[in-house]
Amino acid sequence: MSPNAHDRLTIGELAARSGLATSALRYYEELGLIHSERTAGGQRRYKRATLRRVAFIRAAQQVGLTLDEARAALAELPAERTPNATEWAQVARAWQRRIDAQIADLERLRTRLTGCIGCGCLSLTRCRLYNPADTAAQSGPGARYLLEGAPPEQS
Repeated sequence: MSPNAHDRLTIGELAARSGLATSALRYYEELGLIHSERTAGGQRRYKRATLRRVAFIRAAQQVGLTLDEARAALAELPAERTPNATEWAQVARAWQRRIDAQIADLERLRTRLTGCIGCGCLSLTRCRLYNPADTAAQSGPGARYLLEGAPPEQS
């Protein structure tokens, strides 16, 4: 066994340790989020540090980042070593801004959802007064008044 063999994980071992399916790991590798080495027989071997990268990607997804955004964040961190406190703080600040924005969006949605349900109408007839001829569609897809604010005043 080579000196570094204990530091390498098979895709199955990485999947078991990370909690991800092997297909997800292959997809992450295809996107350049993680990297493997190949054995003489063509089998993937991952450095044990790949577990940290996978955990980082999963954390990024938990705060709502896309895989592209996670890749960009990973690119800002050193690949050859564990990030230091300053490097991690830069990423954390960006994530905190993202989380704060998500909290604000959720609070706004909670307020509007309660107001909408709280009116008690649940009537297509009444709701047509707020959105005649589906004018809200001009603002974009989805529940525009719920997401963006109250409908314009009717005359």
